[in-house]
Parts: sequence; C-alpha cells; structure tokens
Amino acid sequence: MRRVPHENVATVLVAPEALPDLELELMSLDLRAWPVRTAPICEDGARQAFQLRRRLVESRRGAWDDAATWVPVWIAFGATWSNGTDPLPWAAHDTLWKLLATYDGRVRFAKRLGGVPRMSLPRDVSHPA
Repeated sequence: MRRVPHENVATVLVAPEALPDLELELMSLDLRAWPVRTAPICEDGARQAFQLRRRLVESRRGAWDDAATWVPVWIAFGATWSNGTDPLPWAAHDTLWKLLATYDGRVRFAKRLGGVPRMSLPRDVSHPA
C-alpha cells in the first residue's frame, strides 16, 4: 500500500513578534513557513491552529505554557532540498534545527517531522509562465 503524497513539515510554535524575522531567515534557506491559520490546505485554519497549539502546549505538561498564545507554524522544505524521490537529506534537518535553536525563548519545537497534504506556493501572475 502506497502512502498518500505528502509534504514533510516541522510543526513549531512561534512568538508572534519573532515570526517576521523567522520567515525571512527561512526563505533565505529555501524553507517555507506556513502559519496553520492561513495555510492553503486548511478549511478552518483558525480552529486547526487552536487545536494544534493546545495539543502541543498540553503535551509538554507546563514546560511550554508561555507559548499558549503563540502562532502554530508548519515549516516545509523547498525544492533545493529534494532529490527526486529520495528521502529528505539529513543536512536539511540539521539546517532547520540549528536555525530554530537560534530563536531560543521565541520558538518551541521538537526535533521531528510530520506530514501534511502538499502545499503549493501561490503563482506570481505578474510574470507569464
């Protein structure tokens, strides 16, 4: 049985004031930040973000209580990290974890990836294909 095509993502909680800087740094490394609330795969993003944030905070039994109002974000890997059907290289994981560690106190994460349905970048309509 084949697994449904998916996108590997890290699920993180980000302090709202840190999100713009984190997004810029991620883009420079061909990593994409998708706030769950506005992710194109979410029909009810606000509800999904609330549920995900609650599950993440409660699973840490008090250690992440300061993140109870933070933004749940999926971080996906851009095309430069993929090599056809090969698994995501460890360098991609390492790059992401090292960057997130520099946001100590403003990002909460566990070193693991999950899978979500594929998300596509909006097409720039100002440039013909």
